[in-house]
Amino acid sequence: MARRIRHKDIAGALADAGHQPSEWIDGDWDPGFRTAQSGPRLVHVYYDGPGEADQLGIYTEVLRGLGYAVAPEQQERGGRRRLAVTLP
Repeated sequence: MARRIRHKDIAGALADAGHQPSEWIDGDWDPGFRTAQSGPRLVHVYYDGPGEADQLGIYTEVLRGLGYAVAPEQQERGGRRRLAVTLP
């Protein structure tokens, strides 16, 4: 069973690796990552901006290198791509 994980830890890991968080500016998201707590053992990572698939691939490599389990997902009905991150 996966261990507990916090979205702040994932956001910190990505920031420490040199990636910028997304910000809501003037009614739109500034390019960067966002994390969302999706339960006590699951965090979702999103990328706001162009090159979404490529950037999520970079985040996957960073997080796997830190020991996280990462699986790509897509929201229902053709929604946003995201990463599902857990601690094995």
